[in-house]
Formats: sequence, C-alpha cells, structure tokens
Amino acid sequence: MSRARDSDGFGEIRWHGEWIWLAEEVVAPGGFWTLGREQEPAESHGLFRRVYDLAEIPESVPARITADSRYALYVNGHEVGRGPVRSQPRRLHYDRYDLAPYLRPGLNAISIYVKYYGAANSYWAPAMPNNSLGARGVLVFEARLEEGWLVSDASWRALKCDAWLTDWEGEGFHHHGVPIEVFDARRLDAQWKEAAFDDSAWSHAVPVPAMHIGGFRRTQPPTDPYGPLYPRGIAQLGGPQRAPVSLIVERLEPAEGSLPGSPVDRLSAALSRTVRTRAQGTLPIKLEPLEGVRLSMDMGRIVSGLVYLKVDAPAGTEFDLSFTEDPLTPNLTMDRMTAGARYIARGSDDRFQLFDSNGLRYIYLLVHGGAEPVTVRSAGVQEWVYPWDGDACFECDDEEINRIYAAGRRTVELNSHDAFIDCPTREQRAWVGDGVVHQMVHLATNADWRLARRFIDLGNSPRPDGILPMTVAGDIEMSGMYTIPDWSLHWVHGVYNLYRYMGDADEIKGYLPTVERILRWYAPYQTDAGALKDVTEWNLVDWSSVSTEDTSAALTGLWARGLREFAEMCGWLEERYSQRWAEGLYERARAGMELFWDEQRGSYVDHLVDGERRPEMTQIAGALAIVSRLAPVERWKRIVETITDPERLVMRAWTGDGHGGQSMEKWMRQVREGYYEIDWDAEREVVLAQPFMSYVVHDAVALAGEARRLPGLCRRWSQFLVNGYDTLGECWDYGTHVHGWSSTPTRDLVFYTLGVTPEDPGYTRARIAPRPGPLGWMHGRAPTPHGMIDVGLQPGLLSVNSPVPFVLDLAGLPLQSFPRGQHNIPLA
Repeated sequence: MSRARDSDGFGEIRWHGEWIWLAEEVVAPGGFWTLGREQEPAESHGLFRRVYDLAEIPESVPARITADSRYALYVNGHEVGRGPVRSQPRRLHYDRYDLAPYLRPGLNAISIYVKYYGAANSYWAPAMPNNSLGARGVLVFEARLEEGWLVSDASWRALKCDAWLTDWEGEGFHHHGVPIEVFDARRLDAQWKEAAFDDSAWSHAVPVPAMHIGGFRRTQPPTDPYGPLYPRGIAQLGGPQRAPVSLIVERLEPAEGSLPGSPVDRLSAALSRTVRTRAQGTLPIKLEPLEGVRLSMDMGRIVSGLVYLKVDAPAGTEFDLSFTEDPLTPNLTMDRMTAGARYIARGSDDRFQLFDSNGLRYIYLLVHGGAEPVTVRSAGVQEWVYPWDGDACFECDDEEINRIYAAGRRTVELNSHDAFIDCPTREQRAWVGDGVVHQMVHLATNADWRLARRFIDLGNSPRPDGILPMTVAGDIEMSGMYTIPDWSLHWVHGVYNLYRYMGDADEIKGYLPTVERILRWYAPYQTDAGALKDVTEWNLVDWSSVSTEDTSAALTGLWARGLREFAEMCGWLEERYSQRWAEGLYERARAGMELFWDEQRGSYVDHLVDGERRPEMTQIAGALAIVSRLAPVERWKRIVETITDPERLVMRAWTGDGHGGQSMEKWMRQVREGYYEIDWDAEREVVLAQPFMSYVVHDAVALAGEARRLPGLCRRWSQFLVNGYDTLGECWDYGTHVHGWSSTPTRDLVFYTLGVTPEDPGYTRARIAPRPGPLGWMHGRAPTPHGMIDVGLQPGLLSVNSPVPFVLDLAGLPLQSFPRGQHNIPLA
C-alpha cells in the first residue's frame, strides 16, 4: 500500500516547495465552499524555469516533484524523468531524483514542462477544486543543496505556451484513449531548456494557496485536494529505441478541397487519393515535391512508447501522423481505433517527441504545406514501459510453446505502464479486472513485484456502495457510472495473489476492508437457495457468450471464490468473525450451485430463468464451479472432460460479428432491447472462453489434476503469432493485437507446467510440481521474494535449486520435503 511518510531527508510531512502555476491562469475565488467543475477548463501547457549558480557539484542533490496533470523534468537540457504516476486526485504521487549527475559548475537550469489535460481522459481525472487548487494545473518542486533548499516559488519564470494547438478539433470532435497532440514548433524556442536561454520576457510563476475553510491559504503540500502526497512506489519507465523495419514512399494525387482538422482524419482521407508512384525507401529520405507524399513505416511488431520524428523542413511544413496496429484502411472499427499527431516545423532544430505514450505497429506520415524539399532524418518509438528485473525464463524442446511464452511476456510488458492497462494502442485504461492476468505474469516472470502490488493499491478505490469502478484513475471512475461488478472479484483474487506470493500481513490487512465491502455488495442478491440472482449493472464475465440473466452460475462461482479466499486470508490474520461470516455465505452458495448441475452433460449450465434451468453452457460455469470448490471433487475430472471436449466447443461472443470484428449493431440491440442472440446448439455445445477467462479455465484444469494438458491447450494462442505480430490478441476472432489479459499461457507454463508456486504465504516454502505433459525437457527460473527458483527437467532427472525449502509434488507419488539449496532428483 502507498505510504505518505517517506521523508528521505526532506523533512516531515510539509514540503519546502510551493504549489505554483501560470500568471495567465490565476483562479479567482468563486464561492464559499468550492469552485466546482461546472465547466471543464481547456487543456493547458506550462513551462517553468529556474537558473542557479553552483561553484562545485555536490555528491548528491536529492529532489522531488509532482504536478497536476503530468510533467517532464529537465536539467541543463537533459531529461531527468516524467511523472507522476496515474492516481486518483486525492492520492497524488510524487517522484524523487538525484540531480547531481546532470549538474555542472556555473549556471544550471532546471526546466519543467507541465501538461494539464483539462478534461478527464482514460488515465487522468481532474480534482474537485477548492477555491483555488485543483481548478487548473499546478506544480511543486524541491531540491536539497548543500547551501540550502531550491524550491518552486514566485522566483521561477513561467510561460503559458501556445505551441500545442487545439483549434483543429472542431465541433463534435471526440477521441477515446490517448490524446492527439498537435504541436507548432514555430511557437517554442528549441533552446528553452538550456541555462543560456533568455527567459526575461516570461512572467513569474504564481504560488497557489489552498483556499477553503481550514486551508490557511497554505501554498505548501500537503493540501486539499491532493492529499498527503505519496512517494512513487514503482520503477521509472523506459526501454530501447525502436526504428522502422521497412518504409514505403507513396506519391499521391493532390487533395481536393480543404483538409480535415484531425491528423488521423487527414491520413484516413488520403486513402481515397490515387497513388501515382509507390516504392521502398530507407531513412533518412529526401522528399520532393511535397504535394501528396505519404510514408508508411512498419515497426515489424507492436511497440509502445514515445513517437519521435527528426526532419529538415522549411518552417510551416506540416507532418500528419497516424498510429495503427494494422495497415491503415478506410474502415476503422472500435477494436481498430487509431491515434495520431501533427508536427509543424519551425525550420531549424526540428526534433519532435510526443509527450503521451502510444502503442502501434504502423506509423503513417503525410507531408504537406509547401513545395520545398523535406528530409525525414529519423522516426520511430522510444519504448516507455515497465522494466523487467532478474533472469526469470522458461524454455523447452517445443518451439511453438517457447514462442507462446515469450509472446505473453512481451504482451504484458507492453501493457505495463504506470499501471496495468488493457492495451497500449486503444484506451490505456487501468481496468480493475483485466490486470489480474498481468499481475500473475509479473509474479511468474519479473523479480520486481512493485507493479503487481500497485495494481491492487490503485484499484482500492471503492464507490460509496462498496463495489469498485470498472476502471480507475480516469474518466470512467470520475463519472460514477455503472460498473462491471465481477471485475471487483478479479481484484479480490489479486489481493489473494499478494497474500500467497508476498505474505505481507500489514499490507493484506489494509485491503481486507475493501474485499469485505465488495463481497457484502453481492450479499443482497443471494437467494434463499444460495445462488446469485438479478445482479445489477454490467455483468460482463467475459467477451464470450456467457448467459447471466436472472440466476447466474458464473457470478455465483466468482463470488464464492472470493468468499473462500477472503475466509482463508482472515484465518491467516486471525480475523475469526469475518472468517465465519464468509464461510457461512460460502456454504449457502455451495448449495445454490447445485441448481445449475446438468448430470447428463457433466457440467454446470449458465443460468436459470424464472426458476427453470436453461441449456446454455460455457466453459466458464464449469471452471468456476471447480476453482471456487463449490463442485464436489469427484465431479472435477468429468467437468474438465466436458468443457475441453473439442467436439462440443463452439466460439461465440455477444458482440462479435462472426467475421473478425465487433458488431456495434448487436451491441446496441442488447442495450436497447435486452436481446442476446443464441445462434448455436445450446443443448449440446459448450461456449469456449475468450482469452481473458481462459485463466480460470486453466486453473480448473490444473486443480482437477490435468495440468499435463495445459501445454496442448495453450497452443490455441499460436493463432495470434502471424504476419510479424509477436503479441497476444484481445479475443479469438476480433480485438487488438496486444491485450494483456490474454497472456495466461505464460503464467501457466511457470505455475503449472514448470510447477513453481508458493506452498506457504510469502514463499517461505515453495511447491515444485512439474507437469511437462508432451514436453521432452524443460527448464526455467521463477522469482520469489528470496531469489530465483531454478527448475530443470529432462528424462530421468529433475534438478531444483531453491533459496527456500520446498515440497516436491510428482504426479502419482507422495509429497516429499526438501531443504533449501541444490537438489538433483532421479526420476523413475
């Protein structure tokens, strides 16, 4: 959990630096209580500078900084860092740096760019202002020098920068996900970050006080509406610089009429223009004439980060960019949404890097606005993702399985930003359910578990009624709209994962009140028979066609899994009353699950309607009966046989169009009419889980003693690894190419095939349970809080090197206990 008390030499609680902002945007108090947010302020861009003289460079210069909404910190022109991490406004975080490596004797410049988004977006929501703070952007900075403190105050120079344009948007413009950036470089001197830059024409920054009853006009944090300010609890993002692997140059017929305002729309409109010539090219490339030149750059794989562009071009030349997962086509659907940018050249020192991160495979560049030659020097993406630590790995004698393991790891890497996100190419939202798969992949492959913990901390933001928003730290949470209640139950499973893998009693204790509130939210929907009925809001469960109307097996199973896990954690913490409460509801759910049992088919149907059992059956209902332990153990193998029988499985999605895309018509019909089309043989067929809920299906397979089958079941994911894509897609027949929730196989190959999991909370003992199935040999390393566990299996020999004692679980043999260390174990 985040802890505000982390002074690290900065003093206790109160900061030395003041909140500052732009003189042009000083907010006048507007009322007794609060300004409110009746109108959204416009996006705003602030530049801040402070120049100071150093006789000699100190050994270290600790500094910390935060801003609303986001900042980039530079010292003498060198970027030091970006932040803060996304959070709810009242849980604002700050970042710490050592500035010493960037300093030099003599004049030094600290320069800070702050972007205030104004309107809520997918990864930021505005604060509810008091009579000053929270109404516009804000910045606070402090650094400890040997001679005293260097802090943000009225001595800083500040500029409201108009280089970022919004007048292109036009009436009715709307964009989901990453903001589109339009930057006119003519309006900003490229040297503004240097110590020698003349900032005498800039205004002075204005301190911003907290103006409300009890605020005391304090200008130093902590203040309302940002809370105590928490230290960043995760690593800084970064990654390699990626360049295109191929480039196509097309010369187009001139455009007719006026150009659209959006850079994305301009690229889309250009698709209808006749291509005069088409040729391969390489960077750098000289283009002439300018009229109608389009570059298509293929990165060769999905990448995620900060798009960059370096050009030689006359001032005013416009470069429109569009970023896509697939080759650009005239028909863009929701699951193939695009982002983009525009750069307008200043005529010298034309280097451009987007501030906000984008995911993409293809960069399209349309050059126009003049007749003089242009040279595109370089273009690409500076990857901006969470780092991996340690040497965790998995390899075996089956290259298809190795590719799937690597693909899941890469997919989660691209979806590991300052939070676990759904996809880097579309929304970048922090969904409270999706992230449980990312979390397990981190626990299986990354020795740095801080982002796995951050997933839980960020999601710990319940509504007043106790349930979680479907996404957090963005526009949806701010709206207070309906949620996906079952996503909260996956978050509960994430808390359980932290209990098992990290075993921090204080941390788990802190989350249990939210876990209990989530479970209590469902309790009024439990019938006398024990099942959940008529649960409100959007009970998604999965993109597959899961029937949840009326009385639901899937919701009952998910809730029961949560009750069981909560009871176990309460028992561990000796919270006996809460434990008994959960166990009582769980026993009632056990009885209720029997309503869905279909003895003839050997699994559980999805739902009852008006007390009558309906025939619709999914993998998910049977799998949840196992993972919740509501199903009697003697049924488990039969259930697994039923729900994995390829002769019975059918792929269906409520929103799929059957042709590799989403059908908005079907989706809206469900909204308007409540109509869900069943176009399969519900009496015989079983609906296949989509990649997300496959994690629960595979858990059930393993619990039923069939983990040896998982490498074979994971082969389905190979369908995503075509045409150069090395990541895993959202759904079997539509969606993005890089969805973190689809990375279950990577987890499976560590937890169930290599067989490395905790035996006791915190990995004080491990369980080694290798189930190679069809694999001839395998080797891997898995992280623990105590170091890597190394497991190798080859014919006749199992080798284990473990930093903790472990229990060995070999199929068909009694459990054996081993001390920590290296062990070579002969196999019959």
